[in-house]
Amino acid sequence: MNTRHAEVRAQQRGIPPMVDQLLDLYGQEEHDGRGAVVLYLNRDSIRSMERDLGRRPVARLAEWFDAYKVRTTDGRTITVGHRTRRLWRK
Repeated sequence: MNTRHAEVRAQQRGIPPMVDQLLDLYGQEEHDGRGAVVLYLNRDSIRSMERDLGRRPVARLAEWFDAYKVRTTDGRTITVGHRTRRLWRK
């Protein structure tokens, strides 16, 4: 379930619904320390997609590998976007 804000942001930032679904299925979850969860694609999640979907289809999705999604702990998507900086994990 997406909020209206998340739908508008996805459209503004050119992130297709399929990428949103791939983030749900394969995205690495990281708690942000403020009560939300950030999902993003990392090397392991991309390899998992390649095993399930094949290398060539996943290679065609490479332009969206920098996408991320922020959602609440109950599963509502707050926003989506493109990473412009490296994610620093503790």
